[in-house]
Amino acid sequence: MPATSNPVKTDVPTRTGNSATADLAFAVGPSGRIGNGRASRKAAPSKPHYHDPVTPAELADALRAAVIAEIDASALNLDPAGVPATPHLERPRDRSHGDWASNIALQLGKKAGIAPRDFASRLAGALADTPGIARLDVAGPGFLNITLDTAAAGVLARDIVQEGNAYGRGTALAGQWINVEFVSANPTGPIHLGGARWAAVGDAIARLLEADGAKVTREYYFNDHGAQIDHFAASLLARARGAEPPENGYGGQYVEDIARQVVDDAGPHLLALPNTTALETFRTRGVELMFVEIKASLHNFGVDFDVYFHEESLHSSGAVSAALDVLKASGALYQADGAWWLRSTQFGDDKDRVVIKSDGSPAYIAGDIAYLRDKKARGATHAIFLLGADHHGYIARLKAAAAAFGDDPDTVEVLIGQLVSLVRGGQPVRMSKRAGTVVTMEDLVDAVGVDAARYAMARSSMDSTLAIDLDLLAKHTNDNPVFYVQYAHARTANVARNAAALKVRREDAFDPAALNHPTEAELLGQLASLPRVVHQAAALREPHRVARYLEELAGAYHKWYDSCRVTPFGDDPVTDIHRTRLWLNDATRQVLANGLGLLGVSAPERM
Repeated sequence: MPATSNPVKTDVPTRTGNSATADLAFAVGPSGRIGNGRASRKAAPSKPHYHDPVTPAELADALRAAVIAEIDASALNLDPAGVPATPHLERPRDRSHGDWASNIALQLGKKAGIAPRDFASRLAGALADTPGIARLDVAGPGFLNITLDTAAAGVLARDIVQEGNAYGRGTALAGQWINVEFVSANPTGPIHLGGARWAAVGDAIARLLEADGAKVTREYYFNDHGAQIDHFAASLLARARGAEPPENGYGGQYVEDIARQVVDDAGPHLLALPNTTALETFRTRGVELMFVEIKASLHNFGVDFDVYFHEESLHSSGAVSAALDVLKASGALYQADGAWWLRSTQFGDDKDRVVIKSDGSPAYIAGDIAYLRDKKARGATHAIFLLGADHHGYIARLKAAAAAFGDDPDTVEVLIGQLVSLVRGGQPVRMSKRAGTVVTMEDLVDAVGVDAARYAMARSSMDSTLAIDLDLLAKHTNDNPVFYVQYAHARTANVARNAAALKVRREDAFDPAALNHPTEAELLGQLASLPRVVHQAAALREPHRVARYLEELAGAYHKWYDSCRVTPFGDDPVTDIHRTRLWLNDATRQVLANGLGLLGVSAPERM
């Protein structure tokens, strides 16, 4: 049955926005390079295979089997063990080039002693009779483009609905235990915008790693050791006595609020105690109160941690001394100028690092070394650190510390995030009323809400500076990316409610071959991409790939909604095409919810 138009559905114009398709290419050449001289093969005609869909995973398995069969049949000089366990497939930029594309012939052709284009032609012949494949094209220097028959593509809608929350999840990282440390702001003030960015991105990375099969520990490194805590305690005491904080201290209303709370808890006699005694109380209780507030702010932002690790415990437990003794015994530390140095240049650092100063006190890196060793002792096979823009030096030194303990330095990964700023009315927002000198996470959430804040933080690559337009994020229009995606989800929910009211039920029929409108092919193609996008985003630690994908999916859904009806018009009867399209609508709803969940953003039913 041909699609019917819906002239009244014009409230949401389509928007292409920033294309994510090209951005999602991963370990493969651009499949859009069709070039001249296309060689084609068609699969043998067959009936729709409703029970035997061609999912991306099944297609990859069939492609691998074809490669191995060709190696055996033609005695090619190629070890089957060298064939990828899961050959990479990607969606072509130009949908006229097929549903999927592979560069497997380019990867293996020369190794096998055969021209990649000839190898691709042989694979096309081997795959020609695969159920669900309608066409195979060899393009350019050896790209293999695959077009599925309509029924095979349409079955995906039912599969997604049936898989539910599991759709898009994989097992590529199964067996890995990844410790992700992020935020770790000093307990000397509210979380600033940079910390908010690490919170949004770090939590999204953790969700993606879990979705790709890893066991993940979210960890917050509680910096409660060092000079910054002394300055914080001194600032609290000064404020409690009605004085200004010291020159190197902390300002802002929050300091006065915490100082007042410490005095209320301990009693007014606290201010009459000697400075040394009073400072210890302000240090202990003040840090405790500040951290309670930090944890509450993060929880309200949708971010919770499995482990809150106290830096002070590394020193008080003797872990720092024990770790350094190991390195001394191995020769990774040496003495010079009265200090102990890590031979970090042997492991790629630009200079050796002082670990124990000449006065016998540990340098900051000493705690980092012990902390890294502790993570490994707790079972982590991989450690990821999200650090601020001023921490580039940590990349080499942490990898050097891992190598000094005999670990693979590649099991230590440092991600550097760039600065964030707020803009309102075209002008920068520079100061928080409460924090005094910085804009905080609470300022951002108060202005735009948690969902918009998290989405905005995760939508851009963290290694680029980010200016957040508060006016844009407050708008309920298609120019606001998070609204655009969330509205698509709310629209799918509304379609489902309308269908239920008109007694259009999925369970009554499913004819995947009927999903033959061009907008349905595009929408199915977008839905099929979620597992690949999740894997790539996890592998590259780039949650922004999910956000850009969701925006393209929302665009494809809005186009389909404007072209194809799920519910009958007027007094028209309910038909199987309506019931089948409800499967597609609900599959889109599921994928939008799954994708938003990976970013820690809600999927509203109504907007």
